[in-house]
Amino acid sequence: MHAFRFELSDTEKEFLKRLVRESIAAKLSGDSVWQPPEPPTDTLRQNYGAFVTLTLDENLRGCIGHLVGDQPLYLTIAGMAQAAAFEDPRFPPLTSDEFKRIHIEISILGPITPCPDPELVEVGRHGLIMRQGHRQGLLLPQVPVEWRWDRETFLSQTCRKAGLPPDAWKMDATDIYWFEAEVF
Repeated sequence: MHAFRFELSDTEKEFLKRLVRESIAAKLSGDSVWQPPEPPTDTLRQNYGAFVTLTLDENLRGCIGHLVGDQPLYLTIAGMAQAAAFEDPRFPPLTSDEFKRIHIEISILGPITPCPDPELVEVGRHGLIMRQGHRQGLLLPQVPVEWRWDRETFLSQTCRKAGLPPDAWKMDATDIYWFEAEVF
């Protein structure tokens, strides 16, 4: 598998982080006509999937993403920022007080392809998707690093995220996909 290399300049990263904050602030203020500003470079107009992760006091506060790169990256980021803040079913909508203290992490996804062999999965490099029937679970590449999981635990926890038994990754009925991401 070829490594996904997507490098952003500091200016582009700052634009995206600011975009996340502006998008959430617009929704908090009830601004229904807010439009994302035009990005400073053509790179941010390319189509990529992405996740926006919000943490508060080092605890997850919202994480929503869009797997498919079917619109410009900056529009995906703006939409996922609002979704992570207000639509993550695990949490109540973000409050103004919380907004002042959130930490933002953005993950830009590379191509998602079938994983040819679970033995090839590298903790910290690959993100995983487990799919069996209508059940699907995804974990970003940084998750097993944060939790200090080994490869097998990462595979098992991705199965759990999909609502599958922890050893479902060993079953022929389970499709395993992998991807790499640029995280900042």
